[in-house]
Amino acid sequence: MSVESHALGVLLPSFRGPELPPAWARLLQDGLGGICLFGSNLTGSIGDARALTDAVRRARPDALVAVDEEGGDVTRLHARTGSPVLGAAQLGAVDDLALTAAAGRAVAADLVAAGVDLDLGPVADVNSNPDNPVIGTRSFGSDPIHVSRHVAAWTGALQAAGVAACVKHFPGHGSTAQDSHLTLPVIGASAAEIRVRELPPFRAAVEAGVAAVMTSHIAVPALDPDLPATLSTKVLGALRHELGYDGAIVSDALDMAGVSAGRGIPEAAVLALVAGADLLCVGPDKDPSLVREIQQAIVDAVRSGRLTEERLADAVARTSRIRRPVPAEPVVGDVGTAMAEAARRALIVERQVPNLTGARVVTISTPANIAVGEVPWGIPPDVVVAPGAELPAGPVVVQVRDAHRHPDVSAMLATLPEGALVIEWGWPGPRTGWEDRQIARICTRGSSRPVGAAVEEIVRKAGWHR
Repeated sequence: MSVESHALGVLLPSFRGPELPPAWARLLQDGLGGICLFGSNLTGSIGDARALTDAVRRARPDALVAVDEEGGDVTRLHARTGSPVLGAAQLGAVDDLALTAAAGRAVAADLVAAGVDLDLGPVADVNSNPDNPVIGTRSFGSDPIHVSRHVAAWTGALQAAGVAACVKHFPGHGSTAQDSHLTLPVIGASAAEIRVRELPPFRAAVEAGVAAVMTSHIAVPALDPDLPATLSTKVLGALRHELGYDGAIVSDALDMAGVSAGRGIPEAAVLALVAGADLLCVGPDKDPSLVREIQQAIVDAVRSGRLTEERLADAVARTSRIRRPVPAEPVVGDVGTAMAEAARRALIVERQVPNLTGARVVTISTPANIAVGEVPWGIPPDVVVAPGAELPAGPVVVQVRDAHRHPDVSAMLATLPEGALVIEWGWPGPRTGWEDRQIARICTRGSSRPVGAAVEEIVRKAGWHR
């Protein structure tokens, strides 16, 4: 293969819309490594998704197709209706490894039907910082050993059912207080702390035979004082040498500010390959011209000697080994009943739920992080208000996400009369004061269809109805 073809073979970008454009078919025919599907590519129909992945493979039979399908808050296949599978924080709270494995198998069943090879999940980050704006409920918990057990169970089940897993975000994004889509977060921990707190779930995934590991766009000065993890030979070297990982290293999306701000996506792509990344995720809704710019930057880097042909060929070879596994365990049975039962167990209910006859459901709208997107959350509201607005008078059920991270939301909750109900759909963070009054609270640890049904059952039993 030519250098030009290899330069395309390490790229995993995405186009706009639910159909494969002709220019993207040509990129695939010229050697594009694969396509990552995002919300704009998917209609909510598994059949439509399969038609799209079939079109990709008509253009290039061995192209990879990847997607973020974590269950819970992060779903692409079910972005219009919410995931039918519990999310990581909910599974971690129930702490039943058989259920976590069942969730992995259920996700795999949808992805196999949709023609997807690679799931960009599960999240192996330990959410040790409750103010984390981008991980939160996507994590199995705040304890590294607990998270490790569930990461291994979910990964093993997904791959046994026929889909390659890609754990993320190495070396661990859970202790950050910033979103790498928007800036470069910094982990100030020592190398020893990182090895004890952040790395165990990734080690567990490697031992479970994970097909791929995704990098994070974070600064880890204890490991590399100069470059973010995705661009750091030292950080990616720790994955190879300390954890003994020999598979494909996948970058998080290169359009994120944490890696490309100030240097541009093509330059970030070159630096990531030099550092040891193999497959470069570019991000959603891109033009084919950007893919050609990245391809040319890689070719130029080879010709100038910044990137060796051997390193590029090695990246292509590792990428080519990511293929949908032959299922060792057929997905049988309906997991819906198990998910519904577990959803009830995942809930935290503080104080007795009051009589809700005549109550209105009020959602305080706070933006989701970019990884989650505009997926439905909560039970259908009667009223939606902005943070800082005045809440309606009378009995109310107030729905929030990560209230502890939004002072204006906490201030609104402090005005609630005693006897109200608050439903916290985010990470149950530190108390901010309003919880000490006689106000009932339900914490869900994220959204999913089963959890939504469990919450609605509670409020209906308390007298609420439309």
